[in-house]
Amino acid sequence: MKITKGVNRLGTETAFKVLAEAKKLEKEGKEIIHLGLGQPDFKTPSHIVDATIKALKDGHHGYVLPNGIIECREAVSRKIKSLYNASIDPERIIIMPGGKPTMYYAITLFGEPGAEIIYPDPGFPIYKSMIDYTGAKAVPLNLTENRDCSINPEKILSLINNNTRLLIINNPNNPTGSFTEKNKIDQLAAGLKKFPNVAILSDEIYSRQIFDGKEIPTFFNYPDLYDRLIVLDGWSKAYCMTGWRLGWGVWPEQLIEHVVKFCINSHSCVNAAIQYGGIAALDGPEDELNNMLEKFSLRRKLIVDGLNSLKGIQCSLPGGAFYAFPNIKGTGMSGEEFAKKCLHEIGVAIVSGTSFGNFATDYVRFSFAASRENISKALEKIDKMLR
Repeated sequence: MKITKGVNRLGTETAFKVLAEAKKLEKEGKEIIHLGLGQPDFKTPSHIVDATIKALKDGHHGYVLPNGIIECREAVSRKIKSLYNASIDPERIIIMPGGKPTMYYAITLFGEPGAEIIYPDPGFPIYKSMIDYTGAKAVPLNLTENRDCSINPEKILSLINNNTRLLIINNPNNPTGSFTEKNKIDQLAAGLKKFPNVAILSDEIYSRQIFDGKEIPTFFNYPDLYDRLIVLDGWSKAYCMTGWRLGWGVWPEQLIEHVVKFCINSHSCVNAAIQYGGIAALDGPEDELNNMLEKFSLRRKLIVDGLNSLKGIQCSLPGGAFYAFPNIKGTGMSGEEFAKKCLHEIGVAIVSGTSFGNFATDYVRFSFAASRENISKALEKIDKMLR
């Protein structure tokens, strides 16, 4: 068989490879502490589950509009208004089966040979994978130049040229947990006015996991960019719905028709009943969301303090998401060596920094979306390993 060359340019998400390897070791009888996947260890709130079950019992089991049921899109619009005081027409909102389709479609719309797309490195691996797939040039924004891995607006603007089609921003960032504050995003937004042909994909999936009482400097704050702004968000992280595969994208009006065609050609529509669960999440109480954030904050302190107490490891305090991204160069190992040693020698599953980019060879990612007990046990095991 002869397949297209583009398929060979596709990358992958190594966190799932680590999970598969860890599960194999568990099957062999080895105890594994899972700090690899970014998956909250809390259950989906019961009112969301109940609304979904009710929708199924009420007969919502068939095909629906490819861009999402209007009730769900209206719920997203209401939520954006309540959180950011931004008025977004529900017709600009497209419900997706998770966050990745928004990345996939945005990058496919702008990526082709001769085009350039700027993406964060270290960053979510699907960005570069999809850029490479389209044949566009992937232009990395090196986040490790700043100790806290935050966004440098001046550096981004210096990377833009006549071939630049799309800029991808992820704040808070996966894998670093870095959080870039509003003054820097203001500076970036102002600078982008000089480049009206550059579209922006703002990945805000961790918008509700920000610590120390701070709020996300969402790109919804800049209406003059709306005609080229794509915002990615969803239910997975905030409402513990990773496996539900439910997300949303807000798109410029002129792209809606194209994105709907992508939906029709790829997944037809998003599961109807799950969208009713999504409505319940957005319109319902947020007590459990706030409780989770408090627990994540305690876990953040535990893991960062613990990592910084270990020989040869330095870790900045993450401002958002639920990831710690320590530099482990002082251990004498690369990130890949360190992660492999952790999994196979002491049963701690983490992800190497090179899974997220070429500038992160000396880093590894720990997810602290796990219990404090497991985090403490993992730190003890790593301490013994390093000694």
